[in-house]
Amino acid sequence: MKTGPPPQAGPASRSVTELLVAWSGGDESALQALMPLVHAELRRLARRQMRRERDGHTLQTTALVNEAYLRLVDLSRIRWQDRAHFFAMSARLMRRILVDHARSRQYVKRGGGAWRVTFDEALVASAEPAADLLALDEALQALARVDARKSQVVELRYFGGLSVDETAEALHVSPETVMRDWRLAKAWLLREIAGHA
Repeated sequence: MKTGPPPQAGPASRSVTELLVAWSGGDESALQALMPLVHAELRRLARRQMRRERDGHTLQTTALVNEAYLRLVDLSRIRWQDRAHFFAMSARLMRRILVDHARSRQYVKRGGGAWRVTFDEALVASAEPAADLLALDEALQALARVDARKSQVVELRYFGGLSVDETAEALHVSPETVMRDWRLAKAWLLREIAGHA
């Protein structure tokens, strides 16, 4: 339910949206024009993801961006709605890449060298216990089965680095709804992870 107007799209957002729509319609030249416009934002998302990873991680920011790009290109059947939708999907793909990488490296579910991620101070008001990436992914999947929108809010804010307003725009809800979902989802995830520790 949309209770407030989304933030106004600037010229760059409209340009990205137009290119996404053209790309969805089969215009391959639109993809070529789109990538330079979104590359810096994809790198920002990837850097944000990689800051949460352990030191000495074998996957580098550039590799994460490149892998996300390849997977995005394969998503030609998606009807892109707008810039926010594109970056939400990018964040989801980066999360999947990191989780797949963790599984391929045969890290155990918890401990034993598993990657550690924390809700950082920019997103969480209080210091909360760290949770490994695989446990967080499993908890997010469980949350998605109970409440898909709350799971999407966490994915967009935590993994995608979207602001409250950007998340609201992507999900077509009010910023207040995003904040309420964010608070409830964090509490639910922490309980879920602690229950499996």
